[in-house]
Amino acid sequence: MKKIVLVCGLIAGFITAAWMIVSLALYNQNENKDIENGMIYGYAAMILAFSLIFVGIKTFRDKHNNGIISFGKAFRIGLWITLIASTIYVIVWLIEYYYFIPDFGEKYTAHLLEKMRTSGATQAAIDKKATEMGSFNQMYKNPFFNALITYTEIIPVGLVISLISALFLKRRSKGELQTA
Repeated sequence: MKKIVLVCGLIAGFITAAWMIVSLALYNQNENKDIENGMIYGYAAMILAFSLIFVGIKTFRDKHNNGIISFGKAFRIGLWITLIASTIYVIVWLIEYYYFIPDFGEKYTAHLLEKMRTSGATQAAIDKKATEMGSFNQMYKNPFFNALITYTEIIPVGLVISLISALFLKRRSKGELQTA
């Protein structure tokens, strides 16, 4: 099980990290610095990467556990794959943030405030959002806080896919099926 979890977790982590690196390169080449679709593409990449949870659980069930797996065991496999992939994602983000885009928070805040202005928000609402974002950006400079926030982006996706995969792939032994 450890090998399956490690291999699937590393591959999933490298998929999300590669997408993050490609996204940064595309962002830096874009004159308009459009970040609107980045979130959609990022979550799509996470879903693609976390398809390896399904693969890992199914591989363990069929090749190493005689075609049988409980929901709990399947969910634990998915959880471990999620944690490995998420840790790679967080580490790559921290490297990108601190070494390549340390002004990300300020750029994102400027983008958000401009979007509010063009949509007709009041100056009071814009000022309030600017104050909130300033406080958040200050906290985001702390690597521990930054890592926690980044984990909250990716772990829920992995947990949902782990849950769905465990539900679909759980299989009891024939003896348990007859007594149930």
